[in-house]
Amino acid sequence: MEHFKGIGKSKYEGAQSDNPLSFKYYNPNEVIDGKTMKEHLRFAVAYWHTFQASGIDSFGVGTAIRPWDNISDKMSLAKTKMEANFEFCEKLQVPFFCFHDRDIAPEADTLKQTNKNLDEIAGYAKELMKTSDVKLLWGTANAFGNSRYVHGASTSCNADVFAYAAAQVKKAMETTKELGGQNYVFWGGREGYETLLNTNMKLELDNLARFLQMAVDYAKEIGFIGQFLIEPKPKEPTKHQYDFDTATVIGFLKTYGLDQHFKINIEANHATLAGHTFQHELAVARINNMFGSIDANQGDMLLGWDTDQFPTNIYDTTLAMYETLKAGGFTTGGLNFDSKVRRGSFEPIDLFYSHIAGMDTFAKGLKIAYKIIQDGKIDKFIEDRYSSYKSGIGKDIVEGRAGFRELEKYAMENDKIVNQSGRQELLESVLNQYIFG
Repeated sequence: MEHFKGIGKSKYEGAQSDNPLSFKYYNPNEVIDGKTMKEHLRFAVAYWHTFQASGIDSFGVGTAIRPWDNISDKMSLAKTKMEANFEFCEKLQVPFFCFHDRDIAPEADTLKQTNKNLDEIAGYAKELMKTSDVKLLWGTANAFGNSRYVHGASTSCNADVFAYAAAQVKKAMETTKELGGQNYVFWGGREGYETLLNTNMKLELDNLARFLQMAVDYAKEIGFIGQFLIEPKPKEPTKHQYDFDTATVIGFLKTYGLDQHFKINIEANHATLAGHTFQHELAVARINNMFGSIDANQGDMLLGWDTDQFPTNIYDTTLAMYETLKAGGFTTGGLNFDSKVRRGSFEPIDLFYSHIAGMDTFAKGLKIAYKIIQDGKIDKFIEDRYSSYKSGIGKDIVEGRAGFRELEKYAMENDKIVNQSGRQELLESVLNQYIFG
């Protein structure tokens, strides 16, 4: 059954096309540096925003009009949305999708029945996969939505909640493995605190580490070889999230000896909420060999919350793909559109327009980033800027042959220091040249 009627398969037609359902820059078969755009970008549709979001906000009811609005039976609705997911991905030529467990199957009154629901929908998805090229990029568990997680999941003050969250993640991992998921994501939606007046932070952090170690152990037990990813976020829904940013997550993982098992899933809007640029977060992951995957979106800099808008800023996508290429590109990760259409964009076709806009913006960003790297002007500038560490006292510093005594002696003899300009405005102008073409 066709759910998005009257909408055909989106194709690459080039920048001169005026067809809003065509790609202007994303050509899945175009080869760049030995890989197709499809292989470079590894786009994914986010199930929660695309098939679950209704356009509701704190001031008004949902506005979204969807083909399945008249289906009342929860399991029938879940199956219809799964069918729509595959149709949507195929029409957009998106090779992957991502989900939380509660996105694809309704939660029941008991965990046993909830798991049964999940098994049924996962089985249905598996059947649909037999006739589709669409695959699962990653799965995860929604351990934040239900009221039982009011004080967190693995960081809850209630051991019963910790146990329930473990059972839920266990099942979500099994489902991800069954559907061939290439990654499993941990987003600590309520793993944080509001006030230290009622919080044992040390115990909560220790328990979070214990929880993640249990997941590592269970993955080995069931033979799940996908990559574990952690997604940082500084705030929302708690005031102090334990996974504040990429550097915080890496420090936590290293503290508990978990760093070899995890990489980072970086979301653009979460980066800006942490007071960083998207590029900064990607660079921190890259230089620590922790780059894993991307949740592609953007925030509104005039608003202080997670707006999850579709990415259309060419500067952001260019610099994101620059860092991605520098990291060696995606392996198991990809570009998951953790983005939602605006409340006023409520028609089904808006789902297509928004994804096409995001895909084109990242495709153009990829081509620009590749040219920047190939030309090497910016890399050469950075290399020259740090050339003092290639010889003399700088080389001694880098190679560990100089300590405070040696450096004091050197400084006494060379105290007339001459610095050079960082040329920021020039480099920003160079970046503009690449972008403007």
